[in-house]
Amino acid sequence: MSSGHGQEGLKTILAALTANLGIAVAKFVGFAVTGSSSMLAEGVHSVADTTNQALLLVGRKQAAKRPDRLHQFGYGRNRYFYAFVVALVLFSMGSVFAVYEGIEKIRHPEELSSPFVAIAILLVAIVLEGYSFHTARGESKALKGGQSWWGFIRSSRNPELPVVLLEDSGALVGLVLALAGVGLTMATGDAVWDGVGTVLIGCLLGAIAIVLIVEMKSLLIGEAATEEQENRIMAALEAGLAERVIHLRTQYLSPDELLVAAKIALPAGTPLDAVAAQVDAAEARIREAVPVARLIYIEPDLDRARGAGSADR
Repeated sequence: MSSGHGQEGLKTILAALTANLGIAVAKFVGFAVTGSSSMLAEGVHSVADTTNQALLLVGRKQAAKRPDRLHQFGYGRNRYFYAFVVALVLFSMGSVFAVYEGIEKIRHPEELSSPFVAIAILLVAIVLEGYSFHTARGESKALKGGQSWWGFIRSSRNPELPVVLLEDSGALVGLVLALAGVGLTMATGDAVWDGVGTVLIGCLLGAIAIVLIVEMKSLLIGEAATEEQENRIMAALEAGLAERVIHLRTQYLSPDELLVAAKIALPAGTPLDAVAAQVDAAEARIREAVPVARLIYIEPDLDRARGAGSADR
């Protein structure tokens, strides 16, 4: 996927933050009234989600800092770092707590009081989470293109949208599990089902957190341009006097900034002014083809390996 453009993801984060804050309050009220461990686990889940959205906002603010002597390529990777922290928070505050609470509830089941209150709160939470998920899906759809949603999450260079998409989809499934746990407890009179629902919520959150940890770690280390973007850059480099592209290296410095470094072979005897003109023209073509290519370094050279094969990418 192409990266974001400044404000991409901001609407999604704010919508999720607002929804999760209200949901967290409602769930804790529901837990206080009913004593449901599923409700408690979902309340902690919503607190984790609210914390996560706040962290994503902090990451965006930190990423906007201007480059300085120490960080000459800027602070854009703060967005990846804070998204990685989000994954850790989701795992620790959400998954581990829910599994622990669910196991305790299975070992020592307690009868629910006012379970209809819990059901009402969970239904309201499903509506609010659905709104947040719809917002995230809408913003992501334009960037997803023809990819599957799983492909979008795996290939995205924008950290916030996949994080919120997975959080919200996980929250919706978790709410259904909590609803099932409370419903089965009411139907059977056995509070163990409430604990089972809580454990399943914890396992779900753990799986989502692991996916996010893997993806955000990859972005934090530094991912290259997509294959489609690299093909466009290659075409832009080869459109001038270049005999071939000797090598091409790319890396996202932030979702909005791609670093491009290339060595191109020019004909022997090309005048210096013509070399400079070719480099300038190539940079312009690359920026037109891939707008997020903000930093471009092109090294002209002679082709010492003519006929050696295709470019080393």
